[in-house]
Amino acid sequence: MATKTSGEIEKEFIDALKDSTGKDLGVWMNEIKAFDSQKRNDIINLLKTEYGFGHMNASLLAGMHANGGKAVYGSTDDLLENQFAKAETMRPLYDAFINFVKNAFPNASVLPKKTYVSILEKREFAAINIKKSELRIGFDLGDRAFDETVSKSKLTGPMPRISHQIVLTDENQLNGDIIKLLQDSYSRSH
Repeated sequence: MATKTSGEIEKEFIDALKDSTGKDLGVWMNEIKAFDSQKRNDIINLLKTEYGFGHMNASLLAGMHANGGKAVYGSTDDLLENQFAKAETMRPLYDAFINFVKNAFPNASVLPKKTYVSILEKREFAAINIKKSELRIGFDLGDRAFDETVSKSKLTGPMPRISHQIVLTDENQLNGDIIKLLQDSYSRSH
């Protein structure tokens, strides 16, 4: 059985909200807006104690409230566009890197998340943080020593096993060394 993505879980929750609670998303957003506190944890606690939501569903509603009443994970296109909001000049390098990865790993999927982009083939084996003037590419390289090629990961978002990173600033950096890092990371994670 395939694991559901955050977007799928969120969509199912929104689709079933009116049937399960008698109120649709818009009504819930108005209810939350009327709460005394607008702090995320206070909203979650109130939804759990006063309305009987489980923790996950209360967190989903609180997250949507913080996102202006819209789905947080609803569109991977939106998630990716949000990451380019302050880094539009990085798009050509990002596209080149994705094509580079797809040539080496034709079965790999690219899945935008809220703060990073995951590269996976059943399991995540690389991650990308899009910064204003660079792409940080993260790998699962275990206890490999840091050197002039790879440094300690400073990526935001992916699992802690993404231990190492390189910094891309130019398409000319896309070479066999990066393929080797991707292959090593893939092997470790699979």
